[in-house]
Amino acid sequence: MQPFFKLLGIESRPASHVERLVSSLGGFIGILIVYLTSHYFLTGSGAYLMVASMGASAVLLFAVPHGALSQPWPLVGGHLVSALVGVSCAQLVPDTALAAALAVGLAVGVMHYLRCIHPPGGATALTAVIGGTPVLDLGYAFVITPVFFNALAILITAVAFNALFAWRRYPHYLNHVFKKIAAPDTVDAQQAAILEASNQDTTGHEAISHEDFVYALSEIDSYIDVTEKDLLQIYELATKHRESQHIDPRSLKLGNFYSNGKYGDDWAVRQIVDWAEENTPINRSLIYKGVAGAGRRKTGIMTVNDFSKWARHEVFRDEENWRRV
Repeated sequence: MQPFFKLLGIESRPASHVERLVSSLGGFIGILIVYLTSHYFLTGSGAYLMVASMGASAVLLFAVPHGALSQPWPLVGGHLVSALVGVSCAQLVPDTALAAALAVGLAVGVMHYLRCIHPPGGATALTAVIGGTPVLDLGYAFVITPVFFNALAILITAVAFNALFAWRRYPHYLNHVFKKIAAPDTVDAQQAAILEASNQDTTGHEAISHEDFVYALSEIDSYIDVTEKDLLQIYELATKHRESQHIDPRSLKLGNFYSNGKYGDDWAVRQIVDWAEENTPINRSLIYKGVAGAGRRKTGIMTVNDFSKWARHEVFRDEENWRRV
């Protein structure tokens, strides 16, 4: 069933029940405030349509608070420019169907160029065209009342509500700020680890750097709802998990090469050159030779069990670089 799930885009990463309940509560509070704000400035169908637009924003701000599409500039900028485009289309294009289509299409393009893509902005642009007399009578005032005030209201609500939960602080940048205040040494150490990991990987050649991430994102040539900081954090977590793994002692083979997965001057590659005479595979010793990095050209003896704890990856020589098997 996995290929079918992937085809449908079903998310496989689990979220805790607490996270799901917090997201639901945040959405409830956010929309309650937006509903009251909309009805203060609008009456009739226009008010309901405006709440519908902000309802989509609530999903992003309270269910995916760290997503790139959920950050303050995409939220406020996306709604405002979409409202401007929508009102302009409503006033300049007499045909409602054409005006609605133009409003959404142009809003998407403008959000792209202004780097404030926010999917609910499309609904805001559409509301400006089909919102009925209350919306049309407002004209460009619609951009301020209620769009700007609604966006500001849900933004303030998201900042205040998510601040109650340390793992959900919004905007995403506040996570780093609060961590820096609470444990500056830990944050500095994490940054140093990321920087070190970006200089050299477990095979001894240059690994993924910040510039590599930026280049990779640009090559995809499609908007991805993830920030560079998210990618770096994922890279750090993946690196830590990789470092915690050990090779099964039973998989060690005579003549093969293994890396310790360290960085910089601590990185090393050793080759198993001989076995000891003991019959027990795990407890017997082996003779290794350092072939690259720290301890190069030196030989030594270790138990198979100790060598498997030292080794992180099996590697092979590919021209001038060592690569993981």
